[in-house]
Amino acid sequence: MPSRRTLLAVSALTASAALVLAGCSGSGGSADPGKTFDPDEKVTIDFAFWGNDDRASRYNDLIAAFNEKYPNITVNPSFSDYPSFWEKRQTEAAGGNLPDVFQFSDSYLRQYAESNNLLDLASVSDYIDTTTFEDSLLGTGALDGVQYSLPTGYSLWANFVNDDLLSAAGIEAPEGGTSAADFDDWMGSVTDATGGKPYGGTDYTQRIQNFELVLRANGENLYTDDGELGFTKDELSDFWHSGDAIRDGVVIPQQALEELSPKSGFGAGATASEMSWSNFLGGYLADSGASSISMIAPPIAKKGAKDLYRQAGLQVAISANTEHAEAAALFLDFVVNSAEAGEIFGTTLGYPASSSKLAGTTLEGVDKQVADYIDSQADRIGDAPPVPVAGYGSLEQKFWDLGKELGLGSISVDDAVSQFFSEADTVLG
Repeated sequence: MPSRRTLLAVSALTASAALVLAGCSGSGGSADPGKTFDPDEKVTIDFAFWGNDDRASRYNDLIAAFNEKYPNITVNPSFSDYPSFWEKRQTEAAGGNLPDVFQFSDSYLRQYAESNNLLDLASVSDYIDTTTFEDSLLGTGALDGVQYSLPTGYSLWANFVNDDLLSAAGIEAPEGGTSAADFDDWMGSVTDATGGKPYGGTDYTQRIQNFELVLRANGENLYTDDGELGFTKDELSDFWHSGDAIRDGVVIPQQALEELSPKSGFGAGATASEMSWSNFLGGYLADSGASSISMIAPPIAKKGAKDLYRQAGLQVAISANTEHAEAAALFLDFVVNSAEAGEIFGTTLGYPASSSKLAGTTLEGVDKQVADYIDSQADRIGDAPPVPVAGYGSLEQKFWDLGKELGLGSISVDDAVSQFFSEADTVLG
């Protein structure tokens, strides 16, 4: 019998295919050009996002601030974890009923834009200020000259370390930017010293971003400008096999992570380290209850490589089928541009991408720590990779799901590689 994870993967792929069939290639939806916002009209818009309780609390505060200016616009928020968020969005997109406004990712830009599920923001330009963004950041939400989404901020891949757990165990933090082998040894020393309470870390070979860093260090990318895979089966096999040793008692067992979900092992205080985007710091502190978390450079495959890049993937978009495009645009603008958003979110949605939001951000404490980390890695930051291919989000999730299967021991590396490339053949056509 197939596992629940396998069924979910098939379901997500089916929804993705339905999404493509639901629309046709074009420039996306547009608001009614003859309609303007009536501040006295009471309207309700839905807003969906992925995240944790900390992010939800901040959005509630932001909605309250928004309603001080627009009391007649009711915003109904909802959130879930990242995989569940996209499973639901794909189903909604196939039926033409996406939320009015929703957190978005550049990973899905081609997929949702080319199927006419996103509103062309030029149609509501009277309500959104794009002059606050650098052109390079605007480009992360644009396709074929059409602006479909705007970034909330940008992040850098980082390695997080729980200082409280290490202090209690009398263990020194690892050095940043070492080889993967040296970092694996450090994780093993933590697990050995603590008996797995906590473990040294999680299996970072589950995340496609860590594979991407290896490729970029060698002058490659996940995908080519032509929308094809930028790596071979052997390269993926080598990467997943590099995690064989740490899966054998060094990192937290996958079954334990399943039981902790939706929190990560690091967020639950069950691991001393975890790699993710720099904007996760605030959420990690909230989830773990730690008083201090350090951010260090992730392992590097080749010294001197410019493998890191500014990732402005966390965006906000509007459904092409919204019945309240003007109200939705006002809320989107408030999320990405307002000083209140800068004050409330700081760097938890990424280092502010717009100058007006940055003006409201006080860079102290956690926010300054994120800014300092980004500044510290300036010499390692290279050019951004090619625009994500259509279906990248599905492939990113497939990579993660297969990594989890490897952790559970329910699949071999050879089978995982075969399944990933088979999925890529289907998704990329």
